[in-house]
Amino acid sequence: MLSSKNSSYDIRNSFLKFFEEKGHTIVPSSSVVPYEDQTLLFSNAGMNQFKDVFLGIGSREYTRAADTQKCIRAGGKHNDLEEVGIDGYHHTFFEMLGNWSFGDYYKKEAIKWAWELLTDVWKLPKDKLWATVYRTDEEALNFWESETDIDRLHILKFDEKDNFWEMGDTGPCGPCSEIHFDSSENGCKPEHVNAGREDVIEIWNLVFIQYNRDQQGKLHPLPKKHVDTGMGFERIVRVINNAKSNYETDLFRPIIKKIEEITERKYEGDNISPMNAIADHIRALTFAISDGANPSNEGRGYVLRRILRRALRLARKLDYTLPLMYQLVDVVAANFGNVFPELLEKQEYVKELIMGEEVSFNVTLDRGLEHFNYVYKSIKDNDNKIFPGTAAFKLYDTYGFPVDLTQVIASEYGFTVDMKVFEEEMKKQKDRARAARKEDIILADTKMFELDDNLRSEKPKYNPYQIPEKGLKTSLLQVKRIAGSDIEVLVLKDNPFYCESGGQVSDTGKIVFADGYSLDVIDSKNNYFVYVKNNDHKNLFHKDIKAVVDYKRRRAIQRNHSATHLLHEALRQVLGNHVKQMGSLVSDEYLRFDFPHFTKVDTEQVAEIENMINSKILDNISVQTLSDMDINEANNIPHVKKFFGDKYGSLVRIVIIDEKFSIEFCGGTHVDTTSDIGLFKIVKEESISSGVRRIFAKTGEGIINLIDDKINNIENIISGLPDKYSNNFRAGLEEFRKGFHAADFRDVTMMKLMLEHQDNTTKSLLELREKYIQDKKLAEKKLSKHNLEKLISEVTTLIEKSPKINGISVLSLRIDTVKSSVSPDEFRELGEKMRWIMKNGIALLAAVTEDKVNLICAVSDNLVKEKSISAGKLISVYAKLLGGGGGGRPNLATAGGKDITKLDEVLAQFTADLIKQLE
Repeated sequence: MLSSKNSSYDIRNSFLKFFEEKGHTIVPSSSVVPYEDQTLLFSNAGMNQFKDVFLGIGSREYTRAADTQKCIRAGGKHNDLEEVGIDGYHHTFFEMLGNWSFGDYYKKEAIKWAWELLTDVWKLPKDKLWATVYRTDEEALNFWESETDIDRLHILKFDEKDNFWEMGDTGPCGPCSEIHFDSSENGCKPEHVNAGREDVIEIWNLVFIQYNRDQQGKLHPLPKKHVDTGMGFERIVRVINNAKSNYETDLFRPIIKKIEEITERKYEGDNISPMNAIADHIRALTFAISDGANPSNEGRGYVLRRILRRALRLARKLDYTLPLMYQLVDVVAANFGNVFPELLEKQEYVKELIMGEEVSFNVTLDRGLEHFNYVYKSIKDNDNKIFPGTAAFKLYDTYGFPVDLTQVIASEYGFTVDMKVFEEEMKKQKDRARAARKEDIILADTKMFELDDNLRSEKPKYNPYQIPEKGLKTSLLQVKRIAGSDIEVLVLKDNPFYCESGGQVSDTGKIVFADGYSLDVIDSKNNYFVYVKNNDHKNLFHKDIKAVVDYKRRRAIQRNHSATHLLHEALRQVLGNHVKQMGSLVSDEYLRFDFPHFTKVDTEQVAEIENMINSKILDNISVQTLSDMDINEANNIPHVKKFFGDKYGSLVRIVIIDEKFSIEFCGGTHVDTTSDIGLFKIVKEESISSGVRRIFAKTGEGIINLIDDKINNIENIISGLPDKYSNNFRAGLEEFRKGFHAADFRDVTMMKLMLEHQDNTTKSLLELREKYIQDKKLAEKKLSKHNLEKLISEVTTLIEKSPKINGISVLSLRIDTVKSSVSPDEFRELGEKMRWIMKNGIALLAAVTEDKVNLICAVSDNLVKEKSISAGKLISVYAKLLGGGGGGRPNLATAGGKDITKLDEVLAQFTADLIKQLE
């Protein structure tokens, strides 16, 4: 018997032990990210991992099972996100305790054992329990009456909404019988059941799976009848502990306590407390990210981003604006790690990823809320309570503010977002983007092409794996022109052109006709459709043709694809097993690989990754491909990798590069042995979004091109250096070029030495160029000093010869009449020197630079003191006459002017005015 003080850990174990004693195999929870089921964003029920059994296409070695399953209901058909924080029993993440029968026991045992566990083992009061059945399920109703001692008045009938269970829009389904618990003070009435009351909640659902719903919504009987039960773990822990809400149990209290500590706010125990929702959301994020999901802008990643952003906004209601969620990960890991060890394994990675998302979104949140408040102030008195769709779009487009968050905030103020206008603005934006890439869309639109019945009867084949180097003789089955373009789409009897898939780009090549006429193949899609450019609009329908794949390009692609597989495993070994392929591009020129990682891959790690891959290349490992393998058999291969998010059929293709190193699901083309790859070299590593890194790398002939680029760079550096600096390098470069073009790109050691040689040469040249630049600056400085000294000497002579009024020298001078050119620095320094050259005088110097006049006026200190003459006032007057202005100190001032044509006249006027003033 469990007491009210029993922990959630004990309750979970007692459930599993009970069913183990009933002959059930205890199985581990499947991932909360259902990689094998593309119809679901997240595992939303315990039965997800057994869907193939229910459909009759899979089997297990046992017929009875029980487990606790990690579930998330925050997207798709089953979505509880908006309920979280409103009541005390809905969650985004929850555990579902369940027991299953695969064609073994059925309704009788399921109902009997459920009652036994609840009332005999857990000692729940019988008068507090209610059962519901589907309105036509008399069989279940009879078993409740015959197999239990439940109060007959506590058995109720409901329709499809409440008592017919479906996993999704399609798939296994059937009638169900729910068990509800009454925790009300005044007792439950029949109308309170399924009424959404906080004090009368469903705790267990017994689903009797006997149908499969198809795409058209029709129900088909399953080959065998099954039982699938699901108990809300959080709810039963609450009931057994007699708590007012799920949040007052040990499943949430440690998290809420940590939130109190961080925010310095006290938890009030209210169901609508932001702390409840935050505690719920961090569980969902921690479990999902630990199972391989990442916040992003689409699919399940967007759901996680929504959950995180919702939590961050709720933190603002606690007056907490710093990153919060990552600080709660340790509590979740400590609380659940003994049951789900993956939380402990991924703990640090989860913290880093969430923190990065928080830092990034907090900036967006601040800016978005500021603009939202600005809009709200202007519409708050409107009677229609409509938040403008244009404003919502601006928040989304300019501030990166999700529209669903705008809707939530608007609703809190009693407003509704005008989504019609928002969608119209979104469509305008998409139309603008679409117009900018018209040809891409022409190609993309033809993805809609499907083989008609006539073509299917011809049984066209797609086999890009074994192709004759000189071309494949085949026949043309169909030609269609894409309207408004020069592109025609062909269907070949045998198509050897690889179609873009799994990151590998499509093949290109030629279609050669019997008369020698040929067309360039620019793309290939959907296995059967080959795209050609037919600018001449020539009639193409000839029966016999030759399909020629650009074999040199294909080989380069194969090298990069095999290297991508090696890179995937090397990254996992060097950086950690959180690394997985999030996206890739395999072209003939380079490969690109995206993966989750929160810090820059440093120089030492890059070198370790390259060395590991090049070691495998030097080992000359045979690359094996296993075609048409049953997906269940493939999934059981140890350490097999697949691109999460790709949809796989019942038969898959496996590529193996050393069984202990790299085994992946892959439909792409590969080298025969790793030595065909040549040297592998990472050329760039960068961040593309929060928590996601991208690597660019080259192999084979791509390394040749890389070295060519380095040679060109060296030549550019050399061309900017005088012969005395670069002669030795020129000779060495010519020798290197001769040896380089004779080298075999598959010689990994030689290619590596050549790259290192070029890198060292570039480094030496850059050092030499820096020395040359410094030497040049020093020489220019010496020359400038010499020129300035000469100029000062000549100006001093002119001052001595200038008119003297009562012993005061007056000089106005265009410098270019003395020196053909003078730099701005020289001109400024000359002005400074003028103060010391003139013991008793006034000078206005002018220099013309790039069609502008620069002026300097100097007044000796004695005239400033004795006659109150100011250089600043003087230069201001005469600069205005040139369409400019300026000013400065009494003894030295600068100015600029625009009208060069008046310069001589203004200088003459300056001299005349000063002579007159001094006389």
